[in-house]
Amino acid sequence: MTTAQHLAAIELLRAAAFPAVRGPTGPGTGGPGWALVELAGGADTEQCGAEHTALVDLLTVRLGEPDVLSLWSLQARVTGGEEIPEPWRELSSGPRWLHLWRIGGRWLAVGLADGAGIGSAEGADGPGCRLLAAVTETDPP
Repeated sequence: MTTAQHLAAIELLRAAAFPAVRGPTGPGTGGPGWALVELAGGADTEQCGAEHTALVDLLTVRLGEPDVLSLWSLQARVTGGEEIPEPWRELSSGPRWLHLWRIGGRWLAVGLADGAGIGSAEGADGPGCRLLAAVTETDPP
């Protein structure tokens, strides 16, 4: 996918109503108050990283400087048994950090899970990386 296609997918995600119950959606998964989509997956880490950087740069131009959230402590909280709301719980097992924008009462999160993320046993020989985007009404924990 191109950066323009990633941006179009995010715009659709932002505009769509959240599902009433947790489950698969057309492009990803979602539930009450949140939706998550994989924009790119299985690509080599270098390519996926370049797509992530280009997307974050474009979103920064359009939406302003993002907050950056490290997911290390969130993963530790999940591992410790703390209940974490979605999509934050699901995101905690992938990217090491997220770029976050607050837009009209919702959060937009973009992250890069490179197969060697927090808590991953995959390492560099894993399935490649995943470029993820989430929209939620729930504040980051």
